[in-house]
Amino acid sequence: MATNITETVPTGAIRYNTESNKMECFDGTKWWEIAVSSPDLNGGARAFMVGGGMNDGSWNYYNTIDMMTIPTAGNATDFADLLQSVREIGGASASRTRAIRAGGTISPGTTDMIDYWTMAQQANAIDFGNLTAAHLGFGASTTGSETRGIFAFSMDNPRGVVNTVEYVTIATLGNAQDFGDLTQARQTQQGASSPTRTIFCGGFAPSTRQNTIDYVTTATTGTAMDFGDLTRPNGRAGVCGNTTRAIYAGGEANSPVGLTPVAMKIEFATKGSCIDFGEVVATNREYICATSSPTRGLWSGGGPGSPGFTNTISYQELATAGTGQDFGDLTNGAQSRGGMSNAHGGL
Repeated sequence: MATNITETVPTGAIRYNTESNKMECFDGTKWWEIAVSSPDLNGGARAFMVGGGMNDGSWNYYNTIDMMTIPTAGNATDFADLLQSVREIGGASASRTRAIRAGGTISPGTTDMIDYWTMAQQANAIDFGNLTAAHLGFGASTTGSETRGIFAFSMDNPRGVVNTVEYVTIATLGNAQDFGDLTQARQTQQGASSPTRTIFCGGFAPSTRQNTIDYVTTATTGTAMDFGDLTRPNGRAGVCGNTTRAIYAGGEANSPVGLTPVAMKIEFATKGSCIDFGEVVATNREYICATSSPTRGLWSGGGPGSPGFTNTISYQELATAGTGQDFGDLTNGAQSRGGMSNAHGGL
C-alpha cells in the first residue's frame, strides 16, 4: 500500500511503519510496502501432487501427498497424507503457505470434503470445511490467488456434468461458497491463474472435446466469460503457469484424434487464441497433474489407461517452448491427482 508524503526523503529510503507493522521503501513520490515473503525465503519453491488412483484390475485410491522442490530435479518424497484416499480431485489451490484439496471420488461415491496443510511443515492434512455439494474433477491444477482458492468442477453425484465454480478464503477455515458458472457444463477442464485472472481450458461437453477457454476475475464473483480458444479441441490435460502465461499440455485431442504430448501457450493479459508450445509432457498422456514455479512447470502421472498409469514427472521452462525433460518419479503411478505449489502464477 502506498501513502503520499510531503517531507523531503531520498529515493530508496527504507522505514518501518509502526501503524501497519510493515517495512516500506520510498520511490521518490510514495512509500510502498516491501514484500518479505517469497518461495526462496520459505524453503524453496515446493510442488505437491496429491491423491489419485491406479487401475490394476480394480481401482486403488491414494491419500499420498507427494512433494518436490521445483528448481531441483529428483524423485518426489512422501510428505504426508490427505484425510481421504481420493482420486478425480475436483479442486486444488494454494497461497504461499497453505495448500488446499477440494472434493473428488472416494470409495464408494464422491466427497464434499476440503482439507489443507501448511507447505513448510511436514504433517498430515487438516479439515478445512466442505463444498456446497460432493463434486469431482479429473485432476485439478492450482487456481486462485494468495487470498482466494477457486474450484471449477467436472461432475457431481450421481456424476452429472456441471458448470459449477466455487471459492474459499484460504486463510480462513470454512465451507466453500458459490462463485458463479462456467460458460458451459463440461468435464476434464483444467485451470491456472495470474494474480488477477483465472482461466479454465478445454474439456468434454459432455462427451465431445472442446476448445473453450473461460476466464473469471479471481477477486470477484460471477459467470465466466469467453477468453478465446485452444488451437484444437482437447481434454484431460494438465495446465500450469506463472504470472503472465499458462501452458496447457497433453491430454486427448482432435486433429489428430488421440493422446498427445503437445502443449499450448496462453497469455493471461491478451484474450484470444493460444499457440503451440512444444511437446512438454514428453510422452502421450491424459488425466495429467500439473503445477509450477515462476520459471518452471511440472507435469506428472496419468497415462494411456488400464492396466496402469505412469509415475513420470516431466518439466519445461515456462519461457521457452520445447520438449519436456525428465524430472524424476512420483512415489506411485496414478491419474486424476491434484497439483499445487507455493509459487504458482496466481501469487
